[in-house]
Amino acid sequence: MEPRKIDNIELRFLTIEDYDALKKATIHAYKNMADNYWKLEEIGNLLQIFPEGQVVIVVDGVIAGCALSLIVDYKKLGDKHTY
Repeated sequence: MEPRKIDNIELRFLTIEDYDALKKATIHAYKNMADNYWKLEEIGNLLQIFPEGQVVIVVDGVIAGCALSLIVDYKKLGDKHTY
């Protein structure tokens, strides 16, 4: 099988308009996992609190990956926090 040709790869900040495509990508990537995508309200909160920490990789117009970041108050939680 010959690899598919890629014309464009883009790294950019996530927007709320990306939600449906992000949901579709994460469901596909984690199809064997329960609760395999972030809910719209959760993504909205991430974007409101820390927009510069939420990025996506877009390949030929389709979301292919993401990095979602959280801000943790280490003084309150230390090493005993959970994801």
